[in-house]
Amino acid sequence: MSGADNVIWLGAPAFPDAARASLADTTLRRNLRRATSTIRDRRLAATSELDNWEQLRAAGEAIKREALRHLDHYLVRLETAVVEAGGTVHWAADAAEANRIVTQLVKATGEREVVKVKSMATQEIGLNEALAEEGITAYETDLAELIVQLGEDRPSHILVPAIHRGRAEIREIFAREMGNWGRPAPDTLTDDPRDLAEAARLHLREKFLRAKVAVSGANFAAADTGTVVVVESEGNGRMCLTLPDTLITVMGIEKVLPSFSDLEVFLQLLPRSSTGERMNPYTSMWTGVTPGDGPQEFHLVLLDNGRTATLRDTAGRPALACIRCSACLNVCPVYERTGGHAYGSVYPGPIGAVLTPQLVGVEHAASLPFASTLCGACYDACPVKIDIPEILVHLRSQAVTAQAEKGAVPTGEAMAMRVAGAVLRSPHRLELMRRIAARATRLIFGTGPIRKLPSPLRGWSETRDTPAPPAESFRGWWQRTRGRDHT
Repeated sequence: MSGADNVIWLGAPAFPDAARASLADTTLRRNLRRATSTIRDRRLAATSELDNWEQLRAAGEAIKREALRHLDHYLVRLETAVVEAGGTVHWAADAAEANRIVTQLVKATGEREVVKVKSMATQEIGLNEALAEEGITAYETDLAELIVQLGEDRPSHILVPAIHRGRAEIREIFAREMGNWGRPAPDTLTDDPRDLAEAARLHLREKFLRAKVAVSGANFAAADTGTVVVVESEGNGRMCLTLPDTLITVMGIEKVLPSFSDLEVFLQLLPRSSTGERMNPYTSMWTGVTPGDGPQEFHLVLLDNGRTATLRDTAGRPALACIRCSACLNVCPVYERTGGHAYGSVYPGPIGAVLTPQLVGVEHAASLPFASTLCGACYDACPVKIDIPEILVHLRSQAVTAQAEKGAVPTGEAMAMRVAGAVLRSPHRLELMRRIAARATRLIFGTGPIRKLPSPLRGWSETRDTPAPPAESFRGWWQRTRGRDHT
């Protein structure tokens, strides 16, 4: 399977079609509104506690910019540090290569099951499906990811993958499916959050205790020490990262930081932006292997899968600075109404609208850059100051160009832009069109305000008065009063 096949869900409709279906689901919209507003309020409360929040954002942006600008240097440095600490580093150009590496590593242990820490990188490459094809079962241990896996569903949020599910739905999924994957849910299970969490804990505990292989993602990796970092809220990650004999980490190459000291900035930015907490309940760090303590075999798979191509585009490159906090999703008016499934991608919301087209090629996700109002709320919320609206506009231009190169039938807007471009490229054509438009307007509407425009501009004039074009333009006045030599 190609990178596009994994990042973009096969058979997923274009965003406009999927969004219309989501908008008709009132339960989905209610769940999203309740969840995103709660997270949004918690984030605002947590960030307002810090007088230097904007300075932290600026520092995070600068560190990420430095890391991306010299990514080749820091990745080689990271590899050296990991190897010196007893780990093994593998390089994967695409999803297929990454899946092949992980599958071979698991097979080498003789095991047929793995426990997983929540990881968007492994979702991106379709690792669970690739392992299943080789007879290896991957058990998700994050509560929300467990809900998604048991329900044969897809994640719809970066931080809370099951945000689209209500408590009653989750209870039904647990009661129906847990027994097919291991310990069944109690017969007395209710939809109380504490009961649901306890059922998940009991179900997962036996898997933690018998697992010999774990697969994780990574939030950060320090190039100077080779230290890999995972932050989480439930403790499942800590169990996966300490109990198994073999640990395999799949990490996008953009997650590297220049130095261990940079974590001081990001371990303040990430929890406040994602969960609205001062710090993550569990922050796990490991450097290679330690005899007699924790996994005795550590493999780090460095994943490209379109990131190098994104890095070459200086306008789109800042999207790689994303730390997967989901703050942009929680403030986005489009996401709040459509949910993550409408994006048809592993990465939903505003960051998905800019990251996915770059990872898979804009021609494979041409509708996503248009899944935004360009209101700028995502930029204001981003802890590393990614200017998502600016990248969206850049990608929209690429999408239009890609459609034109395919010979697609131009839309009315595209045709209007072509005509406008032809006129604006020539001062003489521009002046001629201005004179024609001014005379035609005065002939039709007179010299007063234009109160009713013809379709399709009628919607504008129904709520606004449009001034009639002046008899003389600024250009004409300048030429008449200053002379042609000064134009």
